[in-house]
Amino acid sequence: MSVYVVDCAVYVGGKRLPGRWSHAEAIAEVRRRGDGFAWIGLYEPDLEHMQKVAETYGLHPLAVEDAVCAHQRPKLERYDHNLFMVLKTVHYLEHESPTTANEIVETGEIMAFVGKDFIVTVRHGDHSGLRSLRRELEANPERLSRGPSAVLHGIADRVVDSYLAVTEAFGQDIEQVESVIFEPRSEIGAEQIYMMKREVLELRHAVTPLLTPLRRLSETELFAEVRPYFQDVADHLIQVSERVATFDEVLTSLVDAALAKISLQQNTDVRRISSWVAIITVPTMVFGIYGMNFDNLPLKDWRYGYPTIIVIVLVVCVLLYRVFRKNRWL
Repeated sequence: MSVYVVDCAVYVGGKRLPGRWSHAEAIAEVRRRGDGFAWIGLYEPDLEHMQKVAETYGLHPLAVEDAVCAHQRPKLERYDHNLFMVLKTVHYLEHESPTTANEIVETGEIMAFVGKDFIVTVRHGDHSGLRSLRRELEANPERLSRGPSAVLHGIADRVVDSYLAVTEAFGQDIEQVESVIFEPRSEIGAEQIYMMKREVLELRHAVTPLLTPLRRLSETELFAEVRPYFQDVADHLIQVSERVATFDEVLTSLVDAALAKISLQQNTDVRRISSWVAIITVPTMVFGIYGMNFDNLPLKDWRYGYPTIIVIVLVVCVLLYRVFRKNRWL
């Protein structure tokens, strides 16, 4: 079996037939029996290997090119009697704190070619594995007996469930950032919040375009047996989409709050610096004048003149300090 083929199996009556199959042998067995379907799973295949599968299963060249190149938007396209669907997968990256993380969400892709007696899945990304889904479906023959549409529903459901898990974790990160940013001496800046907005944008690119394909699947007569299930997945996706939109609004508000806090801190620093400059100006000016050694200077010839001047300067500085302190400039 090729290194690109993760698994290849034939299912009849919802049960997996024993043995190892190549992609050509699997579909030949299905069509010989006139029953069941083949499910072949590929991981990041190159163009040469993908073309071999395409020739055997009758896949459209444009869809094959998309499956190899990846970096596609979620979509659903129909080519003759086959469907081609692209789903974006997301994975939450664990981190110590959202205030120091450089990346929170990682994306991948799953492409699915669906015919009446086969489904070919193509994965891109390390976190988009379908092995556990295959085991789950194989443990439920009644569900798997519905054919390739049941597998496509299982994939869509698994992907959308991952969206829910990621948005829940992401929401906790936003709450943490929100609590930190309003602390009196927090050091989080607008740059970190902009990074989180970038991650939300990545989530939006995965979630929002998938709404239309799922609606089409829930309305098509092609998958009549599983239409209600696709509708349920679409409802969950709407919840995710609403969460993502809320995240964007909250992060925009946090950016405004961070910028306002920075501006306020700068104003406070300027007032504090100005206050000390005003206080320091008094002794600088007075002692600068007396340092010129003019003949006619106040209290110059008096025995207690200089101590008196020093006391006056100290008193003025203390008064200025108290005034600025009272006005909360210091």
